[in-house]
Amino acid sequence: MKFINKKTIFSALFGLSLLAVSCHKDLEREPITDVTNASVYKDFANYPLALGKVYAGIAIGGQSGGDGNADVAGIDGGFSSYMRQLYTMQVITTDEAVIGWNDGNLPDMHKMVWNSSNEFIGAIYYRFYNVIAVANEFIKNTSDERLSANGISGSNATEAKYMRAEARFLRAQAYYHALDLFGNVPFVDENTPAGELPKRIARADLFKYVETELLAVEKELKDAKTNEYGRADKAAAWALLSRLYLNAKVYTGTERNNDVITYTSKVISAGYSLKSKYEDLFLADNNLNNPEVILSVNYDGLKTQTWGGTTFLVHAPVGGDMPAADFGINGGWGGIRTTKTFVQRFDPSDKRGRFFTQGQTLEIDDLGDFKNGYAFIKYKNVTSTGAKGSDTSGNFVDTDIPLYRLADVYLMYAEATLRGGNGNAGTALGYINALRTRAGAPTITSAQMTLDFILDERSRELSWEYTRRTDLIRYGKFTSASYLWPWKGGVKDGRGVQEFRNLFPIPAADITANRNLVQNPGY
Repeated sequence: MKFINKKTIFSALFGLSLLAVSCHKDLEREPITDVTNASVYKDFANYPLALGKVYAGIAIGGQSGGDGNADVAGIDGGFSSYMRQLYTMQVITTDEAVIGWNDGNLPDMHKMVWNSSNEFIGAIYYRFYNVIAVANEFIKNTSDERLSANGISGSNATEAKYMRAEARFLRAQAYYHALDLFGNVPFVDENTPAGELPKRIARADLFKYVETELLAVEKELKDAKTNEYGRADKAAAWALLSRLYLNAKVYTGTERNNDVITYTSKVISAGYSLKSKYEDLFLADNNLNNPEVILSVNYDGLKTQTWGGTTFLVHAPVGGDMPAADFGINGGWGGIRTTKTFVQRFDPSDKRGRFFTQGQTLEIDDLGDFKNGYAFIKYKNVTSTGAKGSDTSGNFVDTDIPLYRLADVYLMYAEATLRGGNGNAGTALGYINALRTRAGAPTITSAQMTLDFILDERSRELSWEYTRRTDLIRYGKFTSASYLWPWKGGVKDGRGVQEFRNLFPIPAADITANRNLVQNPGY
């Protein structure tokens, strides 16, 4: 059965009747509803499409080309898409990227002066709850009781149960992102009565919920490496559990490093291996012969035409004297560059540190000038053979985003070992040196493998892959004056900011709409 193969992903999507979430009609944030439950779940042929809708909520912003017919009303589909705004929260707020555009309150993100009315923070918040709402609907309608009532049996029922586990994984992942970015948030599941104001769940309790869900679906998902490309399996659950446990002290006050070792070891034992060329991980044919990626967000320049995702990640960092054709696109957007702090992190031989410097200055005197700051080369819309992506207009991009890959798992194993987990230090060193050897960087000794080295190595290996803010918070360096980068805190040389900015604010409109919510401290 075709589901979300690279070239067919989300080619036919439709809306669903959704549970009410914290986003109420007066805020114009309600998910679009097109089809009743009865017309969807009585025919098993609709199930892949309904589940595809959950996956689509992460990849694209609407139900027609270019994010039109947006899934969340009142927000532009492309600007607000999940992966685009997750990048804003996780990367633009850090030393890995600056952005020159003056759209709305976007400049506040790198300067770390955002407030509860910031539309970019609101966009990612509502995207989380859109995915959660669609997942809830799928989960509710694929219980054993509903499957039986709808006449779904035999192999179709077996497959529906696998799909239900995937929907639970995707919901848990959205809640993981919500607890990481916002902390104490509204909570709804498939049992929440329609129209009921969502209750507030405390961060530690949400941690427990996400953990419990992932441990449950770990048993119900397909085995590692047996599901279709772009669909969650057991290894995806293990990888997300590893991230959850690595950050457990931030979320709950208690370290869980032994659990990190347990679940990273499960992934490593499942048979993944490093792709031979690092740069090939981020090209238009990165869906092919890729033994490293555990779960990806899939894009196709013809069938997932979004202004978010990798269309954003390829276009936005191209500008100045950069030849757009080398990136497989029709032109750059002249927005994203990086800081000298990031540039100086790389050994000259390190293939992961690829920068365009012609016409660019290392120093950033003006955040709005693209030529201030080196351009960083990461994602491209060309294949490993040099061919351009499938969209001949050069607008939309084929490159997939690796959500979880083996390199991250290696780094998590090493860090958890150094933090006192029951891993093997020699094994950890071997994993780190495998990454450095692939990158052409000098290998290190056991004495050099410190926690600070691991933090830097994570930035070198996982740059622009949605982890940097979380990593800096775990190390106590996101807000503090102990680690600075250009324009942190809104000044050229950087300065510390208030610790409360380790969490983003709940959007002011949702605080107004839901009396059960409490704003995060400082906002």
